[in-house]
Amino acid sequence: MMLLGFIDNFVPMIAEDIGLWQFHATRAMFVLIGLVPLSLWLGWRLRAIRLWAVATRSLLTATAMVLYFGAVASLPIAEVAAGLFTSPIFVLLIGWGALGHSVGPIRILAVAIGFLGVLLVLKPDASGLTLLSLLPVLAGLFWGCGALATRELCKDETPIALLAGFFLTLGLIGIGGLIWFALLGQETVPQRDGFFGTGWQPFTMRAIWLVLAQAVVSGTGVGLLIKAYQLAEASHVTVFEYSFLVSAGVWAYILYRQIPDTLALVGIVLIAIAGILIVLRGGTSEPVRAAAGDAR
Repeated sequence: MMLLGFIDNFVPMIAEDIGLWQFHATRAMFVLIGLVPLSLWLGWRLRAIRLWAVATRSLLTATAMVLYFGAVASLPIAEVAAGLFTSPIFVLLIGWGALGHSVGPIRILAVAIGFLGVLLVLKPDASGLTLLSLLPVLAGLFWGCGALATRELCKDETPIALLAGFFLTLGLIGIGGLIWFALLGQETVPQRDGFFGTGWQPFTMRAIWLVLAQAVVSGTGVGLLIKAYQLAEASHVTVFEYSFLVSAGVWAYILYRQIPDTLALVGIVLIAIAGILIVLRGGTSEPVRAAAGDAR
C-alpha cells in the first residue's frame, strides 16, 4: 500500500496527457513485457490451476480499477476514494450472507472504526449526489468481491499467475475502450469527458515515463497485496488497505508539501487502531498457510 500510495500521486499528471483506456492498455503491456520473461527465467508458475477462477477474480478487480480511475477525472478525489474504501463493508456482508463466514463484533467494530477514519481523512461531500457519484461505490463493491474471490477461489494460485491475469484483463479492457472510441471516430478528441471518455492520444515523453513507472511500482504493490489476501482472511487484510491513505498522505507531503489537518490526523489514528484490533482478534489459520505455499 505504501508503493501504491506513492505512485497514485502521479495519476493526475498522466490524465493530462492520455485517457483511461490508453493508460490501462499501455501499463498492462509494460507489466506483461517485464513479467513474462522474468517468470520464465526465475521459474515462476504463470499458468493458472483453475483458469475460470483466475478469470473471474481478474475481471472483478480489473472492473473495480476501471471504475475507480475513470471516476477520478470527473469527481473529487475525496469522493472517489471514500467510495472505493466501502469495500470492507461489502466483504463483510458478502462473506457473512453468502459464504457463511463468522464475523465477530470486534471485527465489525474495527471495520467501522477504520471506515470512520477514512471519512475523517477524506471528508467527502455527500451533497450533490449523482449517478456518476455511484461509480466509486461500485468500484468498492467490485474490489470487495475480488478480494473474496482471491481468498475463496484462488488460494492455490501463485501470486504471479493472479498478477498476470489482473493486468492482462486490464489490458484487454483498455484495448476494447480504444477500439470503441476509434469506431466512434473520437480517438483524437482530448479529454472529451475526462479521463473516462478519452480515446487514443499522441504519447508525450512524460506520459511514457509515468506509465512505465506506474507499471513497475503498481505491479509490485499489487503482487504483494495478492499474496496478503492468500495468507489471511479477506476482512482482515482489507482493513490494512486503509494504510493506503497514510502512505498517500505522506508522499503528498514529500512531493507537494501538503500537511493533513487535525481531522485527517485523527482519521489516521483511527485507521491504525482498526488494524491493531484486527491483528489482536485473529491471525492466519494453518490451512490457509498451507494453501498459500510457495509463490513459485
